[in-house]
Amino acid sequence: MDVSCDLEVDVNGEEIFFVDKKIISLYSSRISKLFGKSTHGRKKLKLIFHDFPGGAESFELMTRFCYNNGKIEINPFNLVRLHCIAHFMEMNKPVPGTLNLLEQTEKSIEEIKYWTWSELLVALKQCQNLLPGVNFSGMLQKCLDSLVGRLELASETSPCPSTSSSDSSEFQFSCDARSTKSLQNSCFRTTWWFEDLVALWPDLVEMVVKSLVSRKFNHVIISRFLFYYLKSRLITATSDEKCKITEAVIVMLYSLDWTAISCKSLFGILRAALSLNISKCSRKKLESMIGSMMDQATLDDLLLPSPVGMNHLYDVNLVLRFLKSFLSGGICRVMLIQLKKVASLMDLYLAEVAPDPCLKSSTFLALLRALPDSARDSYDGFYRAMDMYLEVHAGLSDDEKINICCGLKYEKLSSEAGNHLAQNTKFPSQCAIRALTSQQCKLKSLFRDTNQPKPLIDSPCSFVEPDQKGKKGEASKQIVLYAGKLNPSAENEKLRARLQGMQSRVLELEKACKKMESQMTKIMKSRLSSHRYSRSLPRLCS
Repeated sequence: MDVSCDLEVDVNGEEIFFVDKKIISLYSSRISKLFGKSTHGRKKLKLIFHDFPGGAESFELMTRFCYNNGKIEINPFNLVRLHCIAHFMEMNKPVPGTLNLLEQTEKSIEEIKYWTWSELLVALKQCQNLLPGVNFSGMLQKCLDSLVGRLELASETSPCPSTSSSDSSEFQFSCDARSTKSLQNSCFRTTWWFEDLVALWPDLVEMVVKSLVSRKFNHVIISRFLFYYLKSRLITATSDEKCKITEAVIVMLYSLDWTAISCKSLFGILRAALSLNISKCSRKKLESMIGSMMDQATLDDLLLPSPVGMNHLYDVNLVLRFLKSFLSGGICRVMLIQLKKVASLMDLYLAEVAPDPCLKSSTFLALLRALPDSARDSYDGFYRAMDMYLEVHAGLSDDEKINICCGLKYEKLSSEAGNHLAQNTKFPSQCAIRALTSQQCKLKSLFRDTNQPKPLIDSPCSFVEPDQKGKKGEASKQIVLYAGKLNPSAENEKLRARLQGMQSRVLELEKACKKMESQMTKIMKSRLSSHRYSRSLPRLCS
């Protein structure tokens, strides 16, 4: 065959090839359509490609096929390139005595299911370099299906040793050395593929994850892979690449079952995202996932620095958004134990942010009111945070102080906290009165409960309220009478001792009540006198 070099081809600006137009046209319909049979008297023709799949290397592979009479060895390392070339150059022309390139590659695609894991990885890496044109005839999808099928099969034969925890560091190993080694090996068998897929681009990883989810693959393992992928890729990525990879991982995690995701790892992504300009949509998805598992968070997780331009120390508005997401499904959806865990966490958080002099009262009040009353059995931590806030923000108006105190449940304060509040001059006088009233109500209730035991022996005696006028101490006397009516048997002796103990307790409570009444009288007198004095001062001094 006479060979001439009458066609100059510039491939993507990478390299220039001189080829025989007649030979290339024999296998490529695209070249035939471009130039036809005649050259119109021109000796040299020039063709420029800007988007040739695979660039100069792929074009050279095509010329080898053409100059070798339509024969080439097709293997997993060149199949993807040849398949893309066949479509791009329209190499579907009938060739005497052999199959055209497109037919040969499509036939080889059917052998993908027999490829090794390494061969599949090579093919996928070539696919991502040739996107989006690679997906002709489902080439990419067939590679993905084969790869995911291998993962699915490996997962069935080696189940993950623990799916209850979404953090691999939380595995509980047995003290037995053989059991520990076996469990570690089992865990490795479920994550052996993590490192192999790190080289894939986010778009391709997203396809893999979608395929895994559609096949009901373990979401715990998928989430661990995504965290591993993100951590590995961010090490060498540029700023723009970090942003793109982070957003892609957030979207993929959002598509999983959130209960299979590690809350600690999500906070890790959030901290990394603080320095990245990720989209509002991605950030909102990340915050929603974290908010849904606020009961798993720690105080250190929540102490995130405030955004640039904000005066306060911590990002309080972010925590408020977490709480909104946590309660988004309604109180009935949240289990009481989860609600109480979040309330305990918020009491710690309130104590941390309360001393911040730049924290506005409206923002602090929003934190106080974020959770329902049922979330707390005790309001002592709540009160301590308010006490610290009022001490640092002494310049608040009375209305602002009263608004802050509205969230306090006095009946859920301990006796120690209630007594402290009654004498706390940082709080409005109404709060001191309500605290004392609440403590008195508790004492009365305790008296009633103490003075009405279920009688074991009929007795004509009846109990009276210990706070009735002119009858203080009457309850303790009647307890003694009641005890004296009992028979001196062993059981009755125990009951007698119990009732005598109750008598002593009633006397102690009466003394405490008198002391509180005296304290309240002194406090009210001092508050009234100080109030009159403050009103008499000039406006600038007050």
